[in-house]
Amino acid sequence: MNIYVGNLSSSTTEEDITQAFDKFGQVNSVKLITDRDTGQPRGFGFVDMSEDDGKNAIEELNESELNGNTIIVSEAYERRSNNRRSYRGGNNNYDRGR
Repeated sequence: MNIYVGNLSSSTTEEDITQAFDKFGQVNSVKLITDRDTGQPRGFGFVDMSEDDGKNAIEELNESELNGNTIIVSEAYERRSNNRRSYRGGNNNYDRGR
């Protein structure tokens, strides 16, 4: 099960997340998301663990405190693809400078 963890303190490490979730079962992986330009933490990440353990962790850890912040914990969902139209070609008003 892939679990979203949000509103993380900038000082929160993958080890902090692992320790918090480890109480509910085996943590397969933790991934904290960083800004690709600066490398700074973006305040959220993902935890992978079994479905049963993950559901318990979500129930117990959502809106709990970690490193001074109230964290948000929920099931992660697949990111929807970006289906925006490209205006780099074709016959539209943007291409004609209007």
